[in-house]
Amino acid sequence: VQLVESGGGLVQTGGSLRLSCAPSTSIFNFNNMGWYRQPPGRERELVARVSLGGVTYYADSVKGRFTISRDSAKNTMYLQMDNLKPDDTAVYYCDAARTSGHYWGQGTQVTVSS
Repeated sequence: VQLVESGGGLVQTGGSLRLSCAPSTSIFNFNNMGWYRQPPGRERELVARVSLGGVTYYADSVKGRFTISRDSAKNTMYLQMDNLKPDDTAVYYCDAARTSGHYWGQGTQVTVSS
């Protein structure tokens, strides 16, 4: 299974970005899909997750600013990031889990300038 990410970049404080994650198999083959991030010098942390049944979870630091979603027609998961802050600067990783394994994307850099 491969997860292909896109959508990172450089944005000013208050700006928006949308990350995309397209797996090489159906998004509905996974029990959970989500986004993690790893800020410079820090450990990887969970940002948002969506279950097969559509239940979502958000880290407190992004609630009300980030939205996770899936598009079955495009077989893609998204992370819409609004009102970005410098503390959101990190490498963002797509994550997908199913009974047979756990998979990661290659990571995409998000940099928020102040």
